[in-house]
Amino acid sequence: MQNPYIPVPVEVVKIITEVDTKDIKTFRFAFLRKEDEAAFEYLPGQFAELSIFGKGESPIGIASSPTQPGYLEFTVQKAGVVTAALHEMEVGAVMGVRGPLGNSWPIDYLAGKNIVIVGGGFAFTTLRSLVNYMLDERNRSRFGKITVIYGARTPGLLIYKDELAEWAKRDDLALHVTVDKGDETWKGREGFVPTVCKEVAPSSENAVTVICGPPIMIRFTLPVFFELGFSKENIITSLEMRMKCGIGKCGRCNVGEKYVCKDGPVFSLAELDKLTKEY
Repeated sequence: MQNPYIPVPVEVVKIITEVDTKDIKTFRFAFLRKEDEAAFEYLPGQFAELSIFGKGESPIGIASSPTQPGYLEFTVQKAGVVTAALHEMEVGAVMGVRGPLGNSWPIDYLAGKNIVIVGGGFAFTTLRSLVNYMLDERNRSRFGKITVIYGARTPGLLIYKDELAEWAKRDDLALHVTVDKGDETWKGREGFVPTVCKEVAPSSENAVTVICGPPIMIRFTLPVFFELGFSKENIITSLEMRMKCGIGKCGRCNVGEKYVCKDGPVFSLAELDKLTKEY
């Protein structure tokens, strides 16, 4: 059995600067050993610890989909020692990955239902993984209507712009991209995510919504979905921001009796209602 404390080596094979402020980049990693790649079986919603030798490690949600074999992708915001060191890396650098960790978006529960994806800003990463998983030709028939509502503060802070353009061309996905405030080049929608959710008004019939974003966005989005008739069991979110060691040993992610890194990070609102409110 792989020692859960020991990262496996990966090589940086591609780096994409996602936003105008240049503080969010997507890193594509390739495993140096085939046996490590084969052992890294994951689902959308899971995360991993990214290790920079001599700097430390940081828990980051997996942005790629398991339907895209041969590599892993992580979208990382420059925010501390480890992420700053990662942002200084170049293609060809070697670092470590430890995982996959945590639970996933509930794929089996989502199957057969209409799915409403709601994301805000940088938190769209694991939602992107889920969308690509569902859109894969081997999986698309398992899910009903897919609606994606995604927003950022400005056009320059939208991530995955090329992919969003490809999704917009599809007839099996309803995409609604919005920004709080556009610029002179922006031709799309303006408005806060909760407002757009109310305007789009997705049906709650046989539907589940998966929401991930800044806490303030989630706070004002949830009442919209309650008004639309979504039950707490059918509103799913992630507490990825509470991830620490990833294997429930450090005790820094617990909420009440739950260890978020082992029992989560994915929870329904019904499950969260049973926890203490410290999350």
